[in-house]
Amino acid sequence: MVRRKLHPDDVVSYIIDRNINYTNFCTEYCSFCAFYRPMGHAEGYILPIETILGKIQETVDLGGTGILMQGGLHPDLKIEWYEDLLRAIKARFAIWCHCFSAPELVNIADVSGISLRDTIARLRDAGLDSIPGGGAEILDNDVRHRISRLKCSVEDWIDVHRTAHALGMRTTATMMFGTGETIEQRMNHFDIVRQIQEDTGGFTSFIPWFFQREYTSLGRFVKQEATSVEYLKMLALSRVYLHNILNIQASWVTPGLKVCQLGLRFGGNDVGSIMIEENVVSAAGTHHRASEEQLRRLIRDAGFIPKQRDTLYRTYFLN
Repeated sequence: MVRRKLHPDDVVSYIIDRNINYTNFCTEYCSFCAFYRPMGHAEGYILPIETILGKIQETVDLGGTGILMQGGLHPDLKIEWYEDLLRAIKARFAIWCHCFSAPELVNIADVSGISLRDTIARLRDAGLDSIPGGGAEILDNDVRHRISRLKCSVEDWIDVHRTAHALGMRTTATMMFGTGETIEQRMNHFDIVRQIQEDTGGFTSFIPWFFQREYTSLGRFVKQEATSVEYLKMLALSRVYLHNILNIQASWVTPGLKVCQLGLRFGGNDVGSIMIEENVVSAAGTHHRASEEQLRRLIRDAGFIPKQRDTLYRTYFLN
């Protein structure tokens, strides 16, 4: 009922974009992550700018309208490296740059010795268009201390998004549940996100998904992943509780396409990206894939109208 009130036209949106992970070197050692490599590891990398530009060219050739670029927390990459990268992208492509999660931005500020506000403003001026909600996991410091004790605090995550909103940038909010947290801790997360949105209106969407345990050190302690039923309940709760966020994304990357389709009847009005490339969740053992036509068929078969959107959820495409 809430979804129908906010989206009475029965449209379900999707985006064509690409996840680009510019480095897998990271100093945070989060127990739920199988993607990162410690400094000096033989499997670690920093993508050359020309390689990143090549990936963007492939994205544009496939009809992509944006990139989602995130990476590990690298102790040697200062803000000038990110500014040069963004300027190189914007010099060659008219593409939306939805990049750098809150932990990355806090790290860039620390490594560069400048304030968080100056960091975000400088990256915005270099070509950063919006900021993803990654790094939220569960916004409860007890949970964060248990699963990612070196990562930014709840207060840091809040500061990034409030600062970005104050600078005129839009961001998304996320939740990764199923790491052994309590229902009360999940509700703390909802409360924080809802209050920020009440104050700033800067979130375009909320995206919940569940922890993928395979190949992770945390998986040894969390014996049972969240079920599909639990995911659908959390999706529905997201839609009801976060009444001031217009878009709720039903994920298919961890639960799969069929559960995502069910999610459109549990409050979701968007199915995210076809994900031309994805490295982080797949490293933890999930390998779902989807083409544009698969997502469009999924949406139609659920009784909705598929529409391609851009990063700001504008569905002006005539398909």
